[in-house]
Amino acid sequence: MQPSMERARYNMIEQQVRPWDVLDDRVLTVMRELPRETFVPDAYKGLAYADVEIPLNESAAMLAPKLVGRLLQALDVRGHETALEIGTGTGYVTACLAHLADYVLSIEIDPALAEAARTRLKALGLSQTEVHTGDALAGGVGGGPFDVIAVTGSAPTSEPMAKLKQLLGDGGRLFIVVGEAPLMEAMLITRVGNAFREEGLFETSIPVLRNAPLPQRFAF
Repeated sequence: MQPSMERARYNMIEQQVRPWDVLDDRVLTVMRELPRETFVPDAYKGLAYADVEIPLNESAAMLAPKLVGRLLQALDVRGHETALEIGTGTGYVTACLAHLADYVLSIEIDPALAEAARTRLKALGLSQTEVHTGDALAGGVGGGPFDVIAVTGSAPTSEPMAKLKQLLGDGGRLFIVVGEAPLMEAMLITRVGNAFREEGLFETSIPVLRNAPLPQRFAF
């Protein structure tokens, strides 16, 4: 491991992630040890540990480290649990989930991103992950129920949230960002029997999931 990268990873935790109220030791350990630079496109290697989103294509971005930390902490993933991720991207969040869960199924709509993520995850020996290419919002999710669902893009309406929460098992948790720029809200939905408890976590703004339903616009 390059000392400079190790120092950058330490600084990311201490200057970005922890100050954003990410205090779960398991999450901090995973993010401190996982080589984030491995998941960053070559053109942006210098930003691997910066407090920014990293663009992947015209509609997707790698989430800022502090948001990944809050996502993982909110989901409170346990070692025996199964996780579903919507939006694989480069595979970084997938890898974080894989270190916390027993199994991770990740769905990526972009075939090139999906294939590159598979290669990275395989190189790290994360055999408990599967990356499928498809549109999760159009019924492209097989299996379930899941203990946790992580959505790495935003939904302008609550329609995707309503669909995805039906994939949760009893006690399952869903992290999703809902709303339109510049003001979106990160939500945690927990299934309790046949009911769902919704909790607003924080305000943010992240790229919209491809093919996510848009709000109806009224014409006068």
